[in-house]
Amino acid sequence: MAAFILLTSLGVRAAEPMPRHYARDRDFQVRHLALDVTPDFRHRSVSGTAVITFAPNGQPLEEMSLDAVDLRIQSVGSTEKIAAYNSTTDKLTITFDQPIPVGRESRVTIVYSAEPRLGLYFRTPELGYKAEDEHVFSQGEAIEARHWYPCFDAPNEKFTSEITCHAPADMTVLSNGRLVAEEAEGNGQRMTHWSQDQPHANYLITLVAGHFKKWEDHHGEIPLPVYTPPSDEGDVALTFRDTRDVMEFYEQEIGEPFPWPKYGQVVVQDFVAGGMENTSLTTLTDRTLHTAASENLQDSDGLIAHEMAHQWFGDLVTCKDWSQLWLNESFATFYAELYNEHKNGADADLYAAYGTLADLVSHSSDPRPIVNRQYEDPNERFDYLIYPKGGFVLRMLRAQLGVALYRQCIKTYLERHKFGNVVTEDLASVVEELSGRSYEQFFDQWIYHGHFPELEAHYAWDQKTRMAKISVRQTQKVTDEVFLFEFPFTVSFGEKNGSIEQTVNVKEREAEFYFPLPEAPRVVTLDPHLALLAKIDFPDYTVEMARAALEDSSNLEGRLRAVEKLRGTTDLLSVEALKRALQHDACWGVRHEAAGALLAHHSEESLAALLDSRAQTDARVRRRVMECIAGFYEARAFAAERTALASEANPNIAEDEIRALGRSTEDVRALLLEALPSHSYHNTRANGAIAAMRARHDESYLPPLIDYLTNHATEFNSRDFGAALDTVAVLGHGEDNKDKTAARECLLRYVNDRRQKVQLAAIKALGVLEDPRGIPALETFALADAADPRYGAATNALAAIRAERPPAEEWKELRDTVLDLQKTDTKLRGDVDGLKKQWEAQRSGRKKSER
Repeated sequence: MAAFILLTSLGVRAAEPMPRHYARDRDFQVRHLALDVTPDFRHRSVSGTAVITFAPNGQPLEEMSLDAVDLRIQSVGSTEKIAAYNSTTDKLTITFDQPIPVGRESRVTIVYSAEPRLGLYFRTPELGYKAEDEHVFSQGEAIEARHWYPCFDAPNEKFTSEITCHAPADMTVLSNGRLVAEEAEGNGQRMTHWSQDQPHANYLITLVAGHFKKWEDHHGEIPLPVYTPPSDEGDVALTFRDTRDVMEFYEQEIGEPFPWPKYGQVVVQDFVAGGMENTSLTTLTDRTLHTAASENLQDSDGLIAHEMAHQWFGDLVTCKDWSQLWLNESFATFYAELYNEHKNGADADLYAAYGTLADLVSHSSDPRPIVNRQYEDPNERFDYLIYPKGGFVLRMLRAQLGVALYRQCIKTYLERHKFGNVVTEDLASVVEELSGRSYEQFFDQWIYHGHFPELEAHYAWDQKTRMAKISVRQTQKVTDEVFLFEFPFTVSFGEKNGSIEQTVNVKEREAEFYFPLPEAPRVVTLDPHLALLAKIDFPDYTVEMARAALEDSSNLEGRLRAVEKLRGTTDLLSVEALKRALQHDACWGVRHEAAGALLAHHSEESLAALLDSRAQTDARVRRRVMECIAGFYEARAFAAERTALASEANPNIAEDEIRALGRSTEDVRALLLEALPSHSYHNTRANGAIAAMRARHDESYLPPLIDYLTNHATEFNSRDFGAALDTVAVLGHGEDNKDKTAARECLLRYVNDRRQKVQLAAIKALGVLEDPRGIPALETFALADAADPRYGAATNALAAIRAERPPAEEWKELRDTVLDLQKTDTKLRGDVDGLKKQWEAQRSGRKKSER
């Protein structure tokens, strides 16, 4: 016990096992939820009535427990007699006078109000947003709905729902399902009623109300409306033009019609994520919108396709609990990739898979499985395991089953479980049934256990026998969490007249395979279709093979691996090969990677190759070439950036070129000060100028920057404005800048900003500034609840400031503080003694008078 107390006092906790989470008990079945709510935009609050129709499950219900975080409960009524109800900070518990029999349908009616910290987000002028864009939106996933209405807040309950909202008459109100009624009310209000007639999970309930512009398309009888803030200059028709095509593709690929009466998309400001797949109405970040000037750099197809895929995977069939989240997110990730292949071709799909695989194998020390019950908070589940890794597992499953059989399995899986909850076994059982093969090992090693194969592969050619030998060794550490894997392994042997592919089964720690070939292959490519999640070390892959592979237009994976190999070489022949690929390869991805490989060479010849390759028809490659040129600290490079900037119409590339000039040896002050106030969509040029000022570490930029931020704050989104505040701190901290007053005062203006992202950025920036005079403000936030993000930001900022202060100064402050406390204590003791004497005198006087 003593040791525990000591460790606790030092801020150390004894190691405890991570809690395990399971699907929630369902003492009662929610059949319908009706919300009648009125948002108060001035006070950022909501008042409402929740009517929950339910029936007990399993046994008579004596007590109903609902999630209700910081709700002010005004009254609770019911069709059953209520003995009592109790409201705590996170629960509403209703006790019935008599147990309700199993199956009997009953209702509770709860009148409440709230000022939600989560779940319902206001964007109002008081919070720094434009009045013309004022709106409010909800966010339910994972467990935020409980912050703005009482509910059963878990994914393993499905029910129908309706929302009636009373909002200003000039606002648009949106929700799930179909619009039932709109009716003018008194006092400039209007009632809007939406009904979701098909069952769905609680976290998918949505409410959006505010000022929006509407654009609409259709897919057959299904309306496809899009709503955006009025002031946003983004091109809605351009951004969302492929929504109909995505839906048509999914209906054909999945084999199940779109399941809801509409598919709306609404763009909100400072959304908490990229998008949220609420049933029939997806919420999207305002960064989704873009203009034609950005060319293909701001393509939102991936996000739009991901969120729409959820309408089947996540909304129609829903994971039973958060441990099974991959059945929502991995499917949405994978189907967005399938749409990319449908729209942009097989090479686009392979290049995306190449990037995904490179990222996945970088997580070499994480043994966690995809299905994992150990977590503190369900939001921890939304990580790379659930998105790209799960998506890649589905890619492998599709490759092993074949496209036709895979489609049949998915269609059957959806048909059997529509409007219900699913676990991994539901998918596995369908796959086994329809394929006639055991897939226990597949799901066991890829879903229920962690990591991936780490392979060391070797190649040898025997001229006498005309046999190629491939040796494969699994080098990953095998534990209870990580297996020796069994998997199909494809090898491609490139020859003069084409290539020969062979697939073998790897299941041992070490294995050797022999392949008869007509001649020695010019190129050997492992996993040519990127259908295996594995980290492959192939030391026998030669530079000569790589140069030959770059000439093979039929083998994209081979060309990408070739660029990767040549990145690590220094000879001029490799530079020339990479230059040819950058200028002539048919796939933009190969050109993109070739530019990066030339930067890695970092020689005069590679810079010359990049400078000769600036004329690129694809904006993604043009941007990459200019980024790589900027990676050279040379006058030729800076001159190229300045020349390109003068004629660059793409705002995103122009932003990068302005940033690059921040490292220039030339005087670019006039250029940066000119770029700062220049108009561009999403303020991209100003963002580039601010980043360049930061890179130059010149505090003379501080006054014009502070002045611009003060007068143009509303022109930035929260993220970019936060980055600008960080630049203020960096410039204010400059070694030659002894007076940090201007920077400190600028940052202090935003430590109470009602936009959380801006507030947190200001708090963190005070730590970067390292001005002790910012300590009093930071200490107020360090008193917040430990779960409050401001607490963490403030304590880290305080630690940064105090770490820079001389120990003698810290001890002097501590000594002064102690002396002040002693003086205060002495004074308080004297005051208490005086009060005590007065009380005793009065008491003595009363006793005398009583006698």
